[in-house]
Amino acid sequence: MRLTGPLRAVAVLLLVGLTWLLASALFGGESASVRNFFSGTSEEPTPEPRPRKYKCGLSAPCPSKHLAFRLVSGAANVIGPKICLEDKMLLSSVKNNVGRGLNIALVNGVTGELLETKIFDMWAGDVSDLLKFLRPLHEGTLVFVASFDDAATKMNDESRRLFEELGSTAVKELAFRDSWVFVGAKGIENKSPFEQRMKNSKSSNKYEGWPESLEMDGCIPLRPPLEA
Repeated sequence: MRLTGPLRAVAVLLLVGLTWLLASALFGGESASVRNFFSGTSEEPTPEPRPRKYKCGLSAPCPSKHLAFRLVSGAANVIGPKICLEDKMLLSSVKNNVGRGLNIALVNGVTGELLETKIFDMWAGDVSDLLKFLRPLHEGTLVFVASFDDAATKMNDESRRLFEELGSTAVKELAFRDSWVFVGAKGIENKSPFEQRMKNSKSSNKYEGWPESLEMDGCIPLRPPLEA
């Protein structure tokens, strides 16, 4: 049976509508997208630019004659700490030079040159090793510290005093499995502004038996050369 004129018109309109819906589903949902597909052009939205990151992932650049740094303490006893300086990773699990306890990097405060990195096991190690390391520091030496697992069990009065002389205020309260990040300097006149401590507490720990990892970054001014 042949369709009459009105029915034929309705059938044609339905066919056109179904074709348009199918094309929209296949090519992006808008007739303009279909046209652009066949014409070889694109109207995809321009992605928003990502926030620019500077040295060590800082959100803003450091001023001239300043060192950019980022410290991350270890997470529980699983993920090791990180110490980044001027976009160079000084200590990290990837470099395989971190361990349980205190992870320390010494830096020349005048030139920004890395002097030494060292790990001190503060659970089963000997605190005398830490004392021998801290006692002879030269004036102006920067000291970067990131904890991992336990940084305090072997601490004694002298080791805490030596860190206080480097500008720490939290070390006197540092306890078993606390998270700690700190930047100090030999000969600092005031307390360091670069220090964070997270207390180990069953009521607030992020991990079972350990507090959350700490992350701290900033800009440290280089010291003028010491007078002879």
